[in-house]
Amino acid sequence: MAKKQFKAESKRLLDLMIHSIYTHKEIFLRELISNASDALDKLYYQSLQSGDTGIKRSDFQINVSADKDARTLTISDNGIGMSKEELEANLGTIAKSGSLTFKEEHAEEDKDSKEKKAIDIIGQFGVGFYSAFMVADEVIVTSKAYGSQQAYRWQSKGADGYTVEEAEKSNYGTEIVLHIKEDTEGENYSKFLEEYTVRDLIKRYSDYIRYPIQMMVEKHRPKEGAEPEEGTAPEMESYMELETLNTMEPIWKRQKSKVKPEDYNEYYKSKFGDYEDPVKVIRTSVEGVSSYTALLFIPGHTPYDYYTKDYEKGLQLYSSGVMIMEKCKELLPDYFNFVKGLVDSQDLSLNISRETLQHDRQLKNIAKNLEKKIKKELLDFLKENREGYEKFFDNFGRQIKYGLYDDFGMHKEVLADLVLFYSSMEKKRITFDEYIAKMGDDQKYIYYAAGESVEKIDMLPQTEFIKDKGYEILYLTDEIDEFVLQMMRDYKEKEFKSVSAEDLAEEGSSEQQETIKKAEEENKELLDFIKDSLGDKVTEVKLSPRLKNSPVCLTTKGGISLEMEKVLNAMPTDQQIKAERILEINPDHEVMNTLQEAYAAGEEGKEKVKTYASLLYNQSLLICGLTVDDPVKFSEDICKLIVK
Repeated sequence: MAKKQFKAESKRLLDLMIHSIYTHKEIFLRELISNASDALDKLYYQSLQSGDTGIKRSDFQINVSADKDARTLTISDNGIGMSKEELEANLGTIAKSGSLTFKEEHAEEDKDSKEKKAIDIIGQFGVGFYSAFMVADEVIVTSKAYGSQQAYRWQSKGADGYTVEEAEKSNYGTEIVLHIKEDTEGENYSKFLEEYTVRDLIKRYSDYIRYPIQMMVEKHRPKEGAEPEEGTAPEMESYMELETLNTMEPIWKRQKSKVKPEDYNEYYKSKFGDYEDPVKVIRTSVEGVSSYTALLFIPGHTPYDYYTKDYEKGLQLYSSGVMIMEKCKELLPDYFNFVKGLVDSQDLSLNISRETLQHDRQLKNIAKNLEKKIKKELLDFLKENREGYEKFFDNFGRQIKYGLYDDFGMHKEVLADLVLFYSSMEKKRITFDEYIAKMGDDQKYIYYAAGESVEKIDMLPQTEFIKDKGYEILYLTDEIDEFVLQMMRDYKEKEFKSVSAEDLAEEGSSEQQETIKKAEEENKELLDFIKDSLGDKVTEVKLSPRLKNSPVCLTTKGGISLEMEKVLNAMPTDQQIKAERILEINPDHEVMNTLQEAYAAGEEGKEKVKTYASLLYNQSLLICGLTVDDPVKFSEDICKLIVK
């Protein structure tokens, strides 16, 4: 029989398609099973059109079998089948899709029939069939159209062409036989003949095809008549049994009322390899410009690799129940990368290999809608289950904070009302809204203090002034916290202000400010002397309006605080960052009196002032959680005081 050439494209195109379009060879099975599902859909649709009562959907099935000796993998269905002309048209023309043509022909009819509209056609590009040549050196398709008496066989070894001839086939439908390639040094093609590989691929990609995918599988049972000796295992025998390999009905397509919380939990743990139930399940269906169903989960704990470069975000992407991508990154923003789950849509524009998405309006719409849905569900979680939300925030709050800091605070409107910080008054974590709700009319700012822990922050001298005024302070304990608030600048027009800010003196009364100003003028020589004795360790020495009981504290001027200095210098860079430090002394503390008396005592007293200044500076460093610059000098200064 004369071999026919492919009509549409050259040998080079087919070669390029086989070796370049698909990233993973294993998806050939997904493509062929999807085509078989299409054939079953078409026959069912046709039976509805014609009123053919002899067709029952429950009789439809897809069969897969492997023969290691012959090196063949067979996929068959009892769908609509193809005539000789259809074999020529669909398989003889690269990028010709019978499914797409069928869908276009019935597009108008679908608008008028809800039942018919449910017939989804997966394959629309006419390329998936040829993925078989990635693993097979010869493909034989035997098909008999429904209602026809004659079957035909299409046979090809690749780009050289194909033949079509009459064949024998007892029933309608299509059978595809792949002659699997021999193994090479770089490729193990034999694995596609292994039962466990076939089962795994079907479970991964085609688990939710709506028709049963069946295969004869090997099983084991105790050998009949064999009595095991005491203490020994029974003798086993192998046998073959027909088994349905796919689930068929996805959990996200079942009626919500028929799915129990434990069903979602078990699905999540089995599909996403977790040992703990999710803390939140989000299920949503949207009809409109972009129609889709999403089933999302918020894990109950932080994945072991979450804060490493190995962690990959993304949702599973399905098209009409067929998995297209394991991790579609475009569906989730980075700040919600902890969300796991899937999206199933019929409307996404896929490229010809179905593996990657065209960056189109539908995808962007779905991603935008998911962001809004996740945000709403988290807010509801916060309001309805505070304890559960705080556990979630322990796990993933830092990621939300990174989202606030990232992109110059562009995501503030999305994320700001989701974060929690410890309150000096409430002695627990609160939101910005809860802080603002307690603010008096005379309070202009949202105050915060940063440090290693709540306990250490609570003891900071810098907090005394704000506490004395009866204002609440947010305690920031994560290294990113202060960077976040500086990037946000404000929340609902309330500006953030650090208790260590240089201009905090302006918060005092005019009388207080005047008193401090007068005291600084009177002690200018002393303050200048202390500054000179400390050198470049501090930018300024001044009297403090914020201290009540403590003798001294360190504050900063400019955009870098002491906590930010610690964080930045802990990073693996050669550059060392130093905040502009200000040593503030309490003018009402006994220490101030001692300094004044020593300075007034002449040269010997000034030497004492130098020692006192060094001690006070190091004391303020320790209070802030910073290391002493010169521990030996610090020890010597203490010894001087003890001896004297």
